[in-house]
Amino acid sequence: MNTMFNTLLQLPLFQGLCEEDFTKILAKVKLHFIKYKKGDVIIREDTICDRLVFLLKGEIVSNISSEKEMLVFQESFSGKHLIEPQSLFGLNNFYTATYTAQTEVNVLSISKSFVVKELMNYEIFRINFINIISNRAQNLQRRMWTPRPNCVKEKIIYFFFIHAEKFEGKKVLKIKMNDLAHNLNDTRLNVSRALNELQEEGLLVLHRKEIIAPEMERLLAKVNPIYN
Repeated sequence: MNTMFNTLLQLPLFQGLCEEDFTKILAKVKLHFIKYKKGDVIIREDTICDRLVFLLKGEIVSNISSEKEMLVFQESFSGKHLIEPQSLFGLNNFYTATYTAQTEVNVLSISKSFVVKELMNYEIFRINFINIISNRAQNLQRRMWTPRPNCVKEKIIYFFFIHAEKFEGKKVLKIKMNDLAHNLNDTRLNVSRALNELQEEGLLVLHRKEIIAPEMERLLAKVNPIYN
């Protein structure tokens, strides 16, 4: 029980619950602990979100694409992470990204029906859930009102800024140079030059049709304090 208690206590939605409440929860719900091997798909884009999925251990990568896959954005997550809680309710109850195991991964799955019927009865759980959704909404609003820069290098950083869920860790942008220039409302030559300058500064790694930001926090620090 202590091991189970300590594990769940570290998850964002359960922080603050007492051991007595945990004992009641564990007596009622069947918690699904699942292991995935490297390369396994955990969740597929556009499948219905009928459960809460917690990453407990390992590293996963999200893959979200635009129409016709002209733009693909990949993001890595590790440690304790809750996958798309905002997709559990609302008008669109479908996952927006595909999540794949980058290492051996352990996840915890809890059905939506149990969340609604049981977990929402606990005030601490409700507050934690509302805080998570509210923080996400506030962050998205802040991004909408963040001034779009004029400098080409800062435009590229801004592009990563508006697509990332977390402002840390590795990000991968898969896009053709012409499409990126179109999105940035600039010339292909200017964008190419700016990308190479960012690579020389050690902030980006360039491959054919692929741009890697090894550490998002270092990239954003380039334009601090606008995006922090």
